[in-house]
Amino acid sequence: MQGWLTVPNTQGRVVSLDELDSEFSESVVKAGRGKPSVCFQCGTCAASCPIMKFDETYSPRTIIRSAVLGLTDRLLKRDLIWLCAACYSCTERCPRGVRPAEVISTIRNIIARKGYIHQSLKMQATAIVRYGRLWKDEEFVNEIRGDMGLPPISAVDLQEVAKVLEHTKVKELLGEQDAEDKP
Repeated sequence: MQGWLTVPNTQGRVVSLDELDSEFSESVVKAGRGKPSVCFQCGTCAASCPIMKFDETYSPRTIIRSAVLGLTDRLLKRDLIWLCAACYSCTERCPRGVRPAEVISTIRNIIARKGYIHQSLKMQATAIVRYGRLWKDEEFVNEIRGDMGLPPISAVDLQEVAKVLEHTKVKELLGEQDAEDKP
């Protein structure tokens, strides 16, 4: 007989044990940032989360539970993991010291190393690879800064940026093709 488990927010769907990724779950716990396994699903994190005001389907509680159970596909198939604003409201209010914001950051790092990076982050990282910042047009920005009485921004040393990106392996995470594509 195949094992099964009912998981919250699956519309009562029974989850097969085959769907659980114990390696993923262990890697989240072993990362040592936060304590997801002590979460008792009280909902304090969800009630504190400002993102839930904009998207009712987002819930730090559900993300933590999915990670503990090893529901990797659930975290990868939806973009919810990338919505966390890292405001730490959940972490400040958690009665068990789970540190949900840190657990979510850990999950993002783990799934990024597996090759899943949200498209918006890829676009930002690609801009940094190309321009050394998120935008290309320094003239326009400096004009606005001048109107505000601010000094101009300095030019970016792209060789220095390349060294940092090489050291942090950003191009590997993006895939060399994504990082090198020219507009």
